[in-house]
Amino acid sequence: MAGGGDALRALLRAANALLQQRRYRAALAVLKGFRNGAVYGAKIRAPHALVMTFLFKSGSLREKLKSIAQATYTHSRNLAYFVFTYKGLMALQSQLQGKKIPFHSFFAACIGGWLVFGENNPINSQIIMYLLSRILFGLSRLAVEKGYVPQPKQDPFPLVAALIWGTVLWLFEYHRQTLQPSLQSSMTYLYDDSNVWHDLSDFLIYNKRTDSK
Repeated sequence: MAGGGDALRALLRAANALLQQRRYRAALAVLKGFRNGAVYGAKIRAPHALVMTFLFKSGSLREKLKSIAQATYTHSRNLAYFVFTYKGLMALQSQLQGKKIPFHSFFAACIGGWLVFGENNPINSQIIMYLLSRILFGLSRLAVEKGYVPQPKQDPFPLVAALIWGTVLWLFEYHRQTLQPSLQSSMTYLYDDSNVWHDLSDFLIYNKRTDSK
């Protein structure tokens, strides 16, 4: 047992020494990026899938748990693959050109996005829409910072909020099929299901009655 413990400690010392080697830093950063992508993807998707599945999906407990596990795995895997691809291409471009330039980031992310998130499925669709909203806000702020757009005299956020809510509810009411399925489910629960009840039980306690009364 003592020999096994000594061997393990020696292995850990060797691993820690390897991690301190600057020559391997770029490759190790790619590997840690893969690890962080997998962990972050699981942390983000698991609670979201848990809530959405038990709130809106029907089926047995086994089927629901399987759906949660599959969604979590897919998100975690895709994010890990993307970070690995992005950081690997960034390191390769920097090595080839001898320096890091802004185009490297755009090019590496485009390749990673095409390879990893190019398939049109519910998980990828949610991620892309999440990023799109952040991009629009980011580009708006950048346009002001660079002077392409004058600094607003008043906070434009109330107007943005009004237009976004007005547009999404108009789409929900009259062009529902254009919205993403999980958003349709959420809005159906909020705006359609609240129009239906039979007695106090499905007015205050439950959303819908499960009996045949």
